[in-house]
Amino acid sequence: MSDAARQAQAIGNTVLGEYGTTVFTVMSALAVEHQSINLGQGFPDEDGPADIRRAAAEATLEGPNQYPPMMGIPALRQAVAAHNRRFYGLDVDWQTEVMVTSGATEALASCLLGLINPGDEVVLIEPLYDCYHPLVRRAGGVPVMVRIEPPEWTLPRDALAEAFSDRTKLILLNSPHNPAGKVFDADDLAFIADLVKRHDAYALCDEVYEHLVFDGRPHIPLMTLPGMRERCLRIGSAGKTFSMTGWKVGYVTGAPALIAAAAKAHQFLTFTTPPNLQAATAYGLGLEDAYFRDFTADMAAKRDLLAQGLKEVGFEVMDTQGTYFLTVDFRPLGFNGSDVEFCRHITVDAGVTAVPVSAFYRNAAVDHFARFCFCKRPAVLSGAVDRLKAHFGGP
Repeated sequence: MSDAARQAQAIGNTVLGEYGTTVFTVMSALAVEHQSINLGQGFPDEDGPADIRRAAAEATLEGPNQYPPMMGIPALRQAVAAHNRRFYGLDVDWQTEVMVTSGATEALASCLLGLINPGDEVVLIEPLYDCYHPLVRRAGGVPVMVRIEPPEWTLPRDALAEAFSDRTKLILLNSPHNPAGKVFDADDLAFIADLVKRHDAYALCDEVYEHLVFDGRPHIPLMTLPGMRERCLRIGSAGKTFSMTGWKVGYVTGAPALIAAAAKAHQFLTFTTPPNLQAATAYGLGLEDAYFRDFTADMAAKRDLLAQGLKEVGFEVMDTQGTYFLTVDFRPLGFNGSDVEFCRHITVDAGVTAVPVSAFYRNAAVDHFARFCFCKRPAVLSGAVDRLKAHFGGP
């Protein structure tokens, strides 16, 4: 650790000071330094639909451009409620059961800070998105870890049952799952729901990839299961659904008491979200089914393009059921170092960047897998495969 890092840790918050710079920032900076094709950080290289962007521009010009309501503009909250009804059959009261946030990460923070009291236990499933652990701890919660591992990413039901106790406040469930690309099926969700009900707990459901579920699989919100309507907070993301991650527009759906608790934290975080982007997101959620169908199909085609190319390079490629990430085992290529070393190696020497999967675990027992992002133009994906073939000697 550098002297500057030690000083920052010494003077900063004792919880957050334990965490370094996110792996996404580190690998993206390395990609820029070496002019590498960046398939590490998860953001598309094309902006979303022009009509949604035009709606944002028109809303900016027409105004208002002052503080919108803390809970979100009525048009977006109504659109979120309609979206829940349209895709999942959920009857949602937009006035008491929807809150707009400045991105899904702020939604997570608001829900965790609003619900957790010091000492409450929170069940987390590894590998996990990097903000989960620090946000839980900063809220005073005690993370209780359960692990799924490649290649099958099977939910260990006995371990999950043991993780729940009378001290459990909630489980944070990510499905479709980043980085595993796993979509929890109806049986897994029923098992989780039973544990939540049995222990009088709640579920915070990160469902930002809800429209990126492939091969005819359904996305099943945990909230739709019997007895879970009053126990779930469900998070969606305009950035993921419309390929405009810079907009940072998230939305939370939940029972009135849960939304009210989350709003207590939200009011002291971002308070609100740009009104023009809210208006455009409301427009986007009302798009015809063809948009959502084509969006999923296009991303599935990119998944297949990259997966096939990486297989030809010599990787063992894990099945990806959802999200825009796929995981590979690089051992068949003869590389015997760690996943951190491998990702650095291909960035510097092959000109392609991935993210080490060990970064998504608290204790890296899994260290020979890398995550690639496929939400890029086909030419970019093919170019990355060509570079890897040239480096590793593939066909």
